[in-house]
Amino acid sequence: MNDAHPHYQALLLQLHTLDDLHKSAAVLYWDRETCMPVQGNAGRTQQLTTLNQLAHEMVTSTRMEDLLAAAEQEQASAAPDSDAACLLRHVRRQFEEERRFPAEFVRWRSEVTGAAGAAWADARERNDFAAFQPHLERTVEIAQLSAEVLGYTADKYDALLNQYERGMKTAAVREIFATVKRESVPLIQAISERLSTIDDGILYQDFAIDAQRAFCRHAAESVGYDFSRGHLAEVQHPFSTSFGIDDVRITTRYQPDFATSALFATLHECGHALYEQGIAPALARTPLAQGTSSGIHESQSRLFENQVGRSLGYWQRHFATLQAHFPAQFGGVSVTQFHRAINKVQPSLIRVEADELTYNMHIILRFELEQALVSGDLVVRDLPQAWRDGMQDLLGITPPDDAQGVLQDVHWSQAAFGYFPTYTLGNLYAAMFMDSAQRQDAGIAEELARGDVTRLLAWLRQHIHQHGSRFDAPELCRRATGQPLTAEPFLRYVRAKFGALYDLDV
Repeated sequence: MNDAHPHYQALLLQLHTLDDLHKSAAVLYWDRETCMPVQGNAGRTQQLTTLNQLAHEMVTSTRMEDLLAAAEQEQASAAPDSDAACLLRHVRRQFEEERRFPAEFVRWRSEVTGAAGAAWADARERNDFAAFQPHLERTVEIAQLSAEVLGYTADKYDALLNQYERGMKTAAVREIFATVKRESVPLIQAISERLSTIDDGILYQDFAIDAQRAFCRHAAESVGYDFSRGHLAEVQHPFSTSFGIDDVRITTRYQPDFATSALFATLHECGHALYEQGIAPALARTPLAQGTSSGIHESQSRLFENQVGRSLGYWQRHFATLQAHFPAQFGGVSVTQFHRAINKVQPSLIRVEADELTYNMHIILRFELEQALVSGDLVVRDLPQAWRDGMQDLLGITPPDDAQGVLQDVHWSQAAFGYFPTYTLGNLYAAMFMDSAQRQDAGIAEELARGDVTRLLAWLRQHIHQHGSRFDAPELCRRATGQPLTAEPFLRYVRAKFGALYDLDV
């Protein structure tokens, strides 16, 4: 123990124990989603509830309060950017927020979301929204009560958004989303008149699952995912999770008649995992050893899924390997033909399979619906129709059933209201980071043109990954790019990319 800072060291020991509880819960969650028998859900919910309660009791305890106060006094002269100062600010915020929630609420939230997750999976499989409705009503209630407990000034949704994107306001998201929508819709409409110029039929064939697994592993390794510190599993709704910087796991979902669904889900989760694998070892077993916000986290997943994974340079390097895995399907296909197919713009029902351009319309819909649910302007029983109306308004298509509509995402069963906007915020951050990386290091663009991500990953490690949660998203963005969040790099990127693909003058 460091004799110069005994109180800070004692706090660290407490935080290590707390982190072990959180990671233990993450292991149980991983097991539940990947291989737990269906009948195990009730017991698993009880186990997770116990761990969540223990973690809540520890973080809000008098001992934690005393240790934190003593450590703050001891480190009062620490540099503002030091690990110690960043950690103490983070823990103070966490302590002040967590102590607002009674232990009974924490237990109830865990029990409700545990049951809701299983109910969602079953309802989606059977296309039965009515079966999920009472569970969703309870998770909406959790969101509404959480907002009241956390507090807000202008908009109830602010309290929930702040849990995922600290400091971001609903009004600011509405404004930047309005810009994205205003600039994207004319481009989508112009492309809609030329849809036939790109044929993506080659993507819809029979693809053996074993071959898909093999190529997804290759794709993960190709962007730097370290399998000696990771694992790829199969689930119904892909996700990534971290049990520590040396154990960061990813998942995907295979479809036998659509090979690129699993591929791009894998690359998406790789982006998340690369972030977690790149956090500085000095931050391990502390609250700083995680991504700083959902928006920054999504920037990494969307960057590797789209700006890398859908680039021509990437496929010029890896298409021969894909052909080797699927010779009958792609043996006579050119890399240019494949590249155009995976970038076809066409409104789709499923968010995770949407193209880069229309994807944000899916997020805008969910953002608007969440606000209405949280404010009480929309009740859960009317949600399926509101979803259908929104899809028709934003994308010109209507889901034929709820499984392809309101039931497609897992997030609401987890009471994760406030998360969805961060997907589009992630797209905007991703474009900013890619733009800045290439301006700061010309060699990055040259390597990407050859399908090599080495220098790009090194830039991300230096400017984003290593910091974990040391800096909030606005500060991290400013340090990496020199400016606050803006939609312009993303809009410039999609205009250039899709203008070239569809021969548009934009």
